[in-house]
Amino acid sequence: MQTPPHLSRRTVVAAAAAGIVTASASPVRASGTRARFHTVGRVSRAADGSVAYTWPGVQFEGRFRGTGVGIVLDDADNDYDVHIDGASAATLVTPGRTTFRIENLPDGVHTVRLVKRTESPWAVGRFGGFLPAPEGAVLAAPRARGRQIEFIGDSFTAGYGNLSDTRDCSGNGGVNRNSSADLAFGALTARKLDADHQLNAFSGRGMVRNYNGGSAGTDFRTYYDRALLNVDGDVWRRPDSWRPQVVVIGLGINDFSTPLHAGERWATEDELTAAYESAYHGFLDRLRASYGPRTFLVVSATDLGNTAVFVQATRRIVQERNRRGDHRVRHWYYADAGLDHLGCDWHPSLRDHRIIAGRLGDHLASLPLRW
Repeated sequence: MQTPPHLSRRTVVAAAAAGIVTASASPVRASGTRARFHTVGRVSRAADGSVAYTWPGVQFEGRFRGTGVGIVLDDADNDYDVHIDGASAATLVTPGRTTFRIENLPDGVHTVRLVKRTESPWAVGRFGGFLPAPEGAVLAAPRARGRQIEFIGDSFTAGYGNLSDTRDCSGNGGVNRNSSADLAFGALTARKLDADHQLNAFSGRGMVRNYNGGSAGTDFRTYYDRALLNVDGDVWRRPDSWRPQVVVIGLGINDFSTPLHAGERWATEDELTAAYESAYHGFLDRLRASYGPRTFLVVSATDLGNTAVFVQATRRIVQERNRRGDHRVRHWYYADAGLDHLGCDWHPSLRDHRIIAGRLGDHLASLPLRW
């Protein structure tokens, strides 16, 4: 990893080609100025002010005065990106329990953004806050953005393998080293619109059926209400401030992309489709109850697997909601013409995510949003 010119060689240690960054061990707790950060995404807050999280793309934004900043972390599984003043400063690969320090900045007021790149739903990350350099100070947290978008989906939404230029990532660092939720289409769209966002995505999960029929008895809906995906019965406490103007839902690829197997709950494709549509209506009811009648709910579909069944089912769902009088449920279909699917395991590449983000931006521009 090449050290940016404003970072100290003493504090940034490159290890192999992966760009591993190490720093001093530190307890993970937040108190006083450490709690001054803006959170983007779902977290579980501890009494000491630190936060735990599992969803991809969770990020923390702060402001500080001085020549450097410390980032208090405890996570031996996930990868992170650090941005200073809007520019990429470092990538932390499975940092463990550490205080990562950036030093030798010009003395003044700076912004810092820490973002969780990877998915790893069973590995809890913990963030203990930002620390000032000597004679510096952590300033009041950046204000929340007025625009809010929630993205719900699977591996496509999570940015699975999007940094890879080869579909077989087994010898290329694996999926985690080749994934960045911060460069998935949802995050790209949100940044372009200057919106806070949630990336509530879980690879392999469908609305009623998971990829290839796996993990029977659970599906995306099992986990949606949680802050910590690995804790049965966990419930995310939604703050009153989180009321997105748009929710984009991308669930269905895993339901329909592989054939049914003997022993599954659905004997035929028609039975699966009926169950999918019924569950989808129930899920939309949950979102309406949570976010109210003004939020746009965007039901998305794309070309993959059994495209005709997937797209037709989502169109029927939207048509039925509209027939019932809810005209803020919309359909967004993006064809994969022009996508190369060069990411890990035939997932969208970074180029693809940029294309999808552009198409989503066009769709959102067509909605009568007042934000």
